[in-house]
Amino acid sequence: MSFTVFLGNLPTWVTADDIKQWLAAEDLVADGVKVIRNHETQESKGFAFVEAPTNDEMQSIIRRFDRAPLEDRLLRANPAQPPKGKDAPRGAAPPQQQQTAAPNAIRTEQRPDRKKRGGRNREQSPRSAFATELAKVL
Repeated sequence: MSFTVFLGNLPTWVTADDIKQWLAAEDLVADGVKVIRNHETQESKGFAFVEAPTNDEMQSIIRRFDRAPLEDRLLRANPAQPPKGKDAPRGAAPPQQQQTAAPNAIRTEQRPDRKKRGGRNREQSPRSAFATELAKVL
């Protein structure tokens, strides 16, 4: 069983070694620390995962670091959520939350007093000059 702590709202300068030093200073134990970084720039994304050996140790880490001040921010610490399946596309809603076109059509018919906003059809008017030029070529 995994006891992983999500540690968020970190400044971008924080490294895994920094977090390990903080844990050691508080007599807390971690099996591993991983600061999540941007793949292209290698800059920290502002959060990390800390692997604790036991549930009690995980709870101690959370109690110590949740809402702890660092610079001009408060850190966030809580149990990490399990990763989503690799089969699910990024940003896609789980199947039970996806909506079909039919409920939207019914909703529109039930609320005729609501005006459609935005009014522009994205297929007919591209967003950028590049897209406009590309549309002319195609």
